[in-house]
Amino acid sequence: MTRIKTIEDIDSALTLLIKSDTDLAHAHQTVCSAGIKVPLRLRPGGFSGLSEIVISQLVSKASASAIHQRFKTHISTLTPDNCLSVDDETWRAIGMSRAKQATLRAIATAINNRSLNLDILADLQVDQAVKHLTAIKGIGQWTADVYLLFCVGHPDIFPSGDLALREAARIILSLEHRPPDKDLRNLASRWSPWRGVAARLLWAFYAVEKYKRAALP
Repeated sequence: MTRIKTIEDIDSALTLLIKSDTDLAHAHQTVCSAGIKVPLRLRPGGFSGLSEIVISQLVSKASASAIHQRFKTHISTLTPDNCLSVDDETWRAIGMSRAKQATLRAIATAINNRSLNLDILADLQVDQAVKHLTAIKGIGQWTADVYLLFCVGHPDIFPSGDLALREAARIILSLEHRPPDKDLRNLASRWSPWRGVAARLLWAFYAVEKYKRAALP
């Protein structure tokens, strides 16, 4: 697998995508006209990176950032062992839901007992990598997709359940309604093997349309 590692990788893939797809070409023109460059946005991986994505589920960016900051305040280094040592009082101080606490504990336990190996994900096919992650209770398709996209640098991941991507696709593809997750996943297959770059473009387009700024999960 050729991983996305640099902004040059993004630019090269975009060139291929906009040459082969007029809808993406129009979206790219809109983004460029707004002075926005489709970003790389790679993040550190491992337990800390996956935990940050779990924390960001179903909350605003501001809330996720605040929770993650409190997490780092109470736990100097976010490791599986440190996570498993957190007591109830500290969890309350961090302000994280019980469901997310359970997910982080499940991830930490799986890493410690070696049923989850984040280091091998870059060497797996998409379906295998997703299956490896979603075997952990609390990790769903969106979390797996976002981790593989931004922490592993997988080029062909498209988080079709993401609301911003669904809305961007509705506008770009001139659809009457936002496509459901499954429908958008099928529509996005036309952008393979660079669906991860197409997703970045759609997020940038959504930002221009809705917020006039860069927006990614």
